[in-house]
Amino acid sequence: MLIIAPRKYLKIMNKKTILELANEIVNHRSEEKEREYGPFNEGMRRAAKIASGMSGKEVSAHDMYISLVALKLSRQSYNFKDDNLLDAVAYLGAWQNFIEEEKDADS
Repeated sequence: MLIIAPRKYLKIMNKKTILELANEIVNHRSEEKEREYGPFNEGMRRAAKIASGMSGKEVSAHDMYISLVALKLSRQSYNFKDDNLLDAVAYLGAWQNFIEEEKDADS
């Protein structure tokens, strides 16, 4: 399925690519955001524990990343919004960082 981006989105994309914007969100997160929301990967681990407690099923941080990407793509299928794809790509980048962090901790 081909999606044609609205002009407003193209203006944003002409300045920076979606990958550049996602990289800024994921890898250059401001200290203020870190203080306000906590470390992103730790937040996903905590969210997984909460979801596990609420559902009675084991939910991992990996599952949380998958769910957030799926949610953004689902929203995109209903209505094109500038931030849906950006957020999905940012969650994928953050998930990759999480995977690398886990590898480093295991070695």
